[in-house]
Amino acid sequence: MSKEKMNSKSPQLPWHSRFDLQGITFALFILLGISSLPALEGSGRDLDYWGNLKGFLDQFLPPDFDILPQTLAGIWETIQIAGISTLLATLLSLVLALGAARTLSPLWLVMLTRMLLNCIRTIPSLLWAILAVVLVGSNSLAGVIALTFYSSGYLAKFFSEAFESADLHAQSALRSLGASSLQAFQYGLWPNLRPVIWSHCLWMLEYNVRSASIIGYVGAGGIGLHLKLYAESAESWDKFSMVLLCMLVIVTLLDLTGEKVRKSIRDQLEGKKHAN
Repeated sequence: MSKEKMNSKSPQLPWHSRFDLQGITFALFILLGISSLPALEGSGRDLDYWGNLKGFLDQFLPPDFDILPQTLAGIWETIQIAGISTLLATLLSLVLALGAARTLSPLWLVMLTRMLLNCIRTIPSLLWAILAVVLVGSNSLAGVIALTFYSSGYLAKFFSEAFESADLHAQSALRSLGASSLQAFQYGLWPNLRPVIWSHCLWMLEYNVRSASIIGYVGAGGIGLHLKLYAESAESWDKFSMVLLCMLVIVTLLDLTGEKVRKSIRDQLEGKKHAN
């Protein structure tokens, strides 16, 4: 049978059947972008944009390397805030994720836990930092508290999704042999989830380093306080650029390291799949 005859006999689907959930979502996204174009309206004043940009760059570059020691000290505090908050959030999120996973907890507990996680994610990290500063004052402890709560909202969601997509056969087999729930989780489910959990933790650490550099604007410690002071001074843009340059180096190193570890994790998971 010729290709033309096959095409003539093939049923023609109505045009609306081509729009699945993904297509509708994409169409709504395009519509939102087009309808938001009026938001690009400027101030209405006749400004010399290129002249303003040139004047800013003349003050912004080159960076002021004289402040490198104090900048590195501020960045180290930022990394410490991000590190300890990611660790605490990971421990808290593992507990919350158990309650949010449909395959591990009853429905009433899943709904309550997910509502709690939605409430946590609703509050941006900067607002968490403001609340923490009100409670404990302007110091690095406020930054740790803010990022711990903020991170747990996301990590618990990621972890619960990993729990739900995991293969539960090994855990069920251990339960049938008389193992407790904790033992079944530790030896049946956790070994397969550990690489995925570690990958999410690395991503959260990278994110928290960037977030920790911002929450200092409201007094939650880290390099953000330096950025605020330099931004408020009209003659300190070269110092501001020095801080951004150091942050770029740190974030790039974290990104490269994280990608290398994630690649190792992916190779490990693929090796397990081929072995099975």
